[in-house]
Amino acid sequence: MNLGITGKRALVLASSQGLGLGIATKLCEEGAHVLLCGRVEEKLIAVADQLTAAGPGKASFVVADLSDRDAAETLYAAAQAKLGGVDILVNNTGGPPPGTVDTPDSDQWRTQIDTMLLRVIEISNLCLVDMKQSGWGRILTVASSGVVQPISNLAMSNTIRSSLVGWSKSLSNEVAVNGITVNMLLPGRIRTERLNQLDAADAERTGRSVEEVSASGQASIPAGRYGTVEDFGNVGAFLCSEAASYMTGGLIRCDGGAIRGV
Repeated sequence: MNLGITGKRALVLASSQGLGLGIATKLCEEGAHVLLCGRVEEKLIAVADQLTAAGPGKASFVVADLSDRDAAETLYAAAQAKLGGVDILVNNTGGPPPGTVDTPDSDQWRTQIDTMLLRVIEISNLCLVDMKQSGWGRILTVASSGVVQPISNLAMSNTIRSSLVGWSKSLSNEVAVNGITVNMLLPGRIRTERLNQLDAADAERTGRSVEEVSASGQASIPAGRYGTVEDFGNVGAFLCSEAASYMTGGLIRCDGGAIRGV
C-alpha cells in the first residue's frame, strides 16, 4: 500500500531508540522527511545517518530534553529550520519509574506531568499552526495499554497517560474540519529496553528471575509473544498516512490481544 506521505515533514519525539525510532524508521521508509529528537547527540547522529542512507526519505535531528520548560519551542524552531514546517507529529515520551500510587512524592509527580503531558500539549499546539495552514496534518500520541487496562505497579504512567486520552479526543473533534487527524497508539508488551527494565523491576519485586517474568508475560498474551518495534512502527506509520484520513479520535491497540476488555 502506498501510504501517500512521500515528502511529508515529520517530527518524532523521543526517537533515538525504542518505539519512537520504530515509527520514525517506517516513516522514512515511506519517503517522509523525519526530524528525530533525543537527549544523546551521538546516538541521534548515528540513527539519522542510518535512516538517510536507507532512504528513500531522509532524517535530521535535534537534541532536546522534554523535561525542559522550553523544549516545545526548541523542537518547533528546529522543525522550522530543518524541515520548513510540520505535517506529522508523533508525540512520544519516556515512561516514569514503576511504583504504586503512593510511591512518588509531589515533586516527582510534577516533573512527570510536565514531561509527559504539558510538553505534548505545547508542541502539538505549535505544530497545529502549520497543519491548519496546509489543510492536512497528523498528530499521533504514543501512550500505553494502561490507559484502557491499568498496569500493576505503573501507577504514574496509568494516571498521566490517561489524561492524554481526554485531550486527544477533544482535539480530534476540534481540528477534523481542517483535515487533521488525532489518534493515540497504545503499545502492549513491545520488546524494547523499557520493557526489559520493567521485567527486571518486576523480577526484583516478586523474587522471580527475569526469564520467568518474561516467559510469564508472553504466555499471558493471546499472540504468544512480545511485539517487535517493527510491528509497532508499521501501525504508527499507517495512522500517519493519507490512507488513514478517515480515522481520528481513536485509541488504537498494538498489543497482540493482551488487553482483555472490548
